[in-house]
Amino acid sequence: MNDGYLDFDEYIVASEPHKREKAEAWKVAIGLQAVDGLQVSEYLKQTARRHIEGEITIDEAKELVKQYYVSKTQHDDDEDDKQEADRVSANIAKIINERAFTFSTTGLISIHRNLFSGVFKHAGQLRDYDITKNEWVLRGDTVLYGRWQDLRMALDYDIEKEKQFDYKGLSMEEVIAHLSRFVSGIWQTHPFREGNTRTTAVFTIKYLQSIGFKADNRMFEEHSWYFRNALVRANYKNVAKGISQDGHFLELFFRNLLMGENNELKNRYLLVNPPEEWKQPTSRGQVQDKYRTSVEGSPKDHRRIVEGSSSGHRTSTGQAQDMLHTDNPNIQNLICVVGEQELSVKEMMSGIGLKGRDNFLNLYLTPAISEGYVRLLYPQSPRHPRQKYLLTVKGVALYNELTKGE
Repeated sequence: MNDGYLDFDEYIVASEPHKREKAEAWKVAIGLQAVDGLQVSEYLKQTARRHIEGEITIDEAKELVKQYYVSKTQHDDDEDDKQEADRVSANIAKIINERAFTFSTTGLISIHRNLFSGVFKHAGQLRDYDITKNEWVLRGDTVLYGRWQDLRMALDYDIEKEKQFDYKGLSMEEVIAHLSRFVSGIWQTHPFREGNTRTTAVFTIKYLQSIGFKADNRMFEEHSWYFRNALVRANYKNVAKGISQDGHFLELFFRNLLMGENNELKNRYLLVNPPEEWKQPTSRGQVQDKYRTSVEGSPKDHRRIVEGSSSGHRTSTGQAQDMLHTDNPNIQNLICVVGEQELSVKEMMSGIGLKGRDNFLNLYLTPAISEGYVRLLYPQSPRHPRQKYLLTVKGVALYNELTKGE
């Protein structure tokens, strides 16, 4: 067996596109297990590497994982949890890499069935009883989930309404606010007995792909527990305690996912009535009231401004101008050079035809990052030895405009 890289990140940075896509899918699949406190086995990771290297197909990988647990003679205390994490991870990796997707209630149910087949007896079945869940971020309280008798009707309504929604002319802030409400509504229905968050995450990834977003899906791997807790806060209201539904946490997640921002996502910020030291900082542009939604979930102020975030982005929708537009020819040139690639500083300079690094940074790269068109592959480590740069969703949109008709 070819062990390949020890770290899936190595595949993402240094490998051919087909290996990179597989590695990204596996990273998301493995990371999503954290929403239920699960961890995969080393065997699963080894099998994933074999799939990435092209030694086995994804279906062979799934069968190997299944047989691994059938043939095991020694069983650990956490055997059932690891088996669930391993088998579901392989299923998620397969679904993410598939090009097919059905945006419907039936499609959502099918994702649950395919994720948990062989793991849950009730895979692909809507729950037939009401549920409550004690949530740490709610100090032991529960979200009010959908009535079991209304599950399919609620899902049909939300998905049909989304099908008819017109995104034309919306700013990215408005797009993200809408997407956050749609996804949180699907999750609040909680149609299945178990596995709702993982199903919602995969359904969201597939939906975003289907409508043309090139999202940084590793957000689901790196912040899966935050994603779940943000969904909880977006759907929790307790008038007696003065707590309203708060969707700004989920919006921050989607801003990082779709706009390449680097908002700080920490679970302690989501605790209701947190101690002073656990409150979300309001200094570096992360002012909660700028993002807070009303009880109905509609943005109170679409003219939100994010300044001085650690990613260096400044985004403003206070102007009536087209948010994709820029008069800076250097930024336009850089966007056309980067395109759909991930490039180093040296590669970008070569593409533009510059030799002076300082001039390139000052006149091209820094403005493009500051205006939200280009992002870092490793935003947490700006000096990463394998740092690359790629377009944000906003940058991709402008790239499509600039290259239209070519």
